[in-house]
Amino acid sequence: MDTSRLLRTTGTVIAAAGLLLSGCTSGGPGQPRAAASSPAESATAPAQPSPDAAALRPYYEQKLTWRDCGVPGFQCSTMKAPLDYANPGSGQDVDIAVSRRTATGPGKRLGSLVVNPGGPGGSGIGYLQAYAGIGYPAAVRAQYDMVSFDPRGVERSSPVECLSGPAMDKYTQVDQTPDDPAERAELVEAFKEFAAACQKNSGRVLPHVSTVDAARDMDLLRALLGDDKLNYVGASYGTFLGATYADLFPDRVGRLVLDGAMDPTRPALELNRDQTEGFNTAFTAFAKDCAKQPDCPLGKGGPDAVEARLKEFFRKVDAQPVASGDPNRPLGEALATTGVIAALYDESAWPQLREALSSAMNGDGSSLLSLADSYYEREADGKYANLMFANAAVNCLDQPPAFSGPEAVDTALPSFEKASPVFGAGLAWAALNCTYWPVKATGKARELTAKGAAPIVVVGTTRDPATPYKWAKALAGQLASGTLLTYDGDGHTAYGRGSACIDTAINRYLLEGKAPQDGKKC
Repeated sequence: MDTSRLLRTTGTVIAAAGLLLSGCTSGGPGQPRAAASSPAESATAPAQPSPDAAALRPYYEQKLTWRDCGVPGFQCSTMKAPLDYANPGSGQDVDIAVSRRTATGPGKRLGSLVVNPGGPGGSGIGYLQAYAGIGYPAAVRAQYDMVSFDPRGVERSSPVECLSGPAMDKYTQVDQTPDDPAERAELVEAFKEFAAACQKNSGRVLPHVSTVDAARDMDLLRALLGDDKLNYVGASYGTFLGATYADLFPDRVGRLVLDGAMDPTRPALELNRDQTEGFNTAFTAFAKDCAKQPDCPLGKGGPDAVEARLKEFFRKVDAQPVASGDPNRPLGEALATTGVIAALYDESAWPQLREALSSAMNGDGSSLLSLADSYYEREADGKYANLMFANAAVNCLDQPPAFSGPEAVDTALPSFEKASPVFGAGLAWAALNCTYWPVKATGKARELTAKGAAPIVVVGTTRDPATPYKWAKALAGQLASGTLLTYDGDGHTAYGRGSACIDTAINRYLLEGKAPQDGKKC
């Protein structure tokens, strides 16, 4: 159950639940930004060498050649980006896959709207072609070219590769609530083997898949699309990517929507503990609803009673996994917990979760396993997308690890279990994964202010499981031009999830440039 800091939109999580160019001149859209010179800029810039503008110029002067994707209505292309922005032009490049659907009209074309689904590790191209490029409001698609890309290290863009399918099957079953020294040792060894496999198979790209790298790639994409400013909708982790871009290139910010926001000032330990609390909030909402339903497998009573029954179910499958239809993958505690967490991202999946739990409690774990497989992006043939590999690679590079070792987890366990009596222990141990990562973190928790940027809309959902509402409030407060839009509701992210109030406010901003009043609630 390696769910540590996996921040994803509904469309890429619950597939089973129904979701889912010109050269440059000085000062033009293709001109790479020079190194920060003022003290104010330097205070917020990443602690790494500034890229050389002259060496970057060939990248900004390349042309995008569009071709048919094989998906009706969409075009695809590939752009080159330097593997190491501190040493561009060294001959070491990465390929960044891009896709678009051109504006459908009528009306004035407003440029490109780049979208990112979160993760880190989520495929932007998959999200665009399966949802955003056809499911965003018609008025938005009429006036914008809908665009996305797979960030470096993800799927089509020099992907991080780690474990084989059979090895990944084994990894996802490792007990992440160890009860004795042997189980602790097994968990630590699993994390070490995972990290070693990533280093062996992807050592070239591992030091260069940070969010800062992806943000610089996004500016390159903006220029190659011919846009002076970046218009962008980022969900979940995509809010961190968007805020990082705004902080690096505040003068190039167009209309930015950051939906399901992260707080960049929170160190890894606090991020994981906050997210644990967020899943507890979501589970409490599910428990209250479940107790009202005639098919609730966790019985009646308040959230505490439902919680106790779920913990008992996890205890039973930890001791004796139930059949799942796959003899090599019986439903044990790790997979069962992941299946439950997957369904908590979206309240529309609650009926599916009730059915899956009921079946599992009666000896058939196949439905709950299916939910876990959707979370891990495991295909029916046993192959995995590289989501979990890229997720670890980006998270472990963006911040130092949450824990120095198992003893540090022991110390933090009480606070995690207080945050969530059901999920606390498992999510605490899951946060140990970066401890054994082969590449030292290049980033750290810090404020992102984007001083000088145009108004940026930050969206928070009050009972969001993966990105707690307080993160949205924090990010909106940090950004010099941030404005907070609140959705009082359940589920992860808010735009396009059924709230006419939220959708109207965001559509008006994207189409007319009028940001909602700071503090607006829906």
